[in-house]
Amino acid sequence: MAETKRVERPLSPHLQIYRWQVPMLTSILTRITGNGLIVGVLLAVWWLLAAATSDDYFAVANAVATSWFGDLVFTGALWAVWYHYLAGLRHLIYDAGKGLDIPTAEKLGWACIIGSVVLTAITILLVQ
Repeated sequence: MAETKRVERPLSPHLQIYRWQVPMLTSILTRITGNGLIVGVLLAVWWLLAAATSDDYFAVANAVATSWFGDLVFTGALWAVWYHYLAGLRHLIYDAGKGLDIPTAEKLGWACIIGSVVLTAITILLVQ
């Protein structure tokens, strides 16, 4: 039987090889913020159900929702809402066949990231 020569091949590419790019970051952020929105909605639903259940149970839920943890969750959920909104607008632009070149895609990605932070800060300032 003939012996086969083993060919040395590189391992599959991974994040040590790939350079971080804005479209990759925005794609990951879209998934993370989608899951973050679930956490914010669960906290809000728990708070509402506790309000409908009893005064004692509502006191516990309200203490959690108005604590630093609740503020962090609701602020993150607010940022996630704005980010998802802007990312949705960006995808509408993509669906129209516009902005698909790399420089425009990077600018739109930065617009989503920076715009969501700015809109979150404006919303917090207006609500307080």
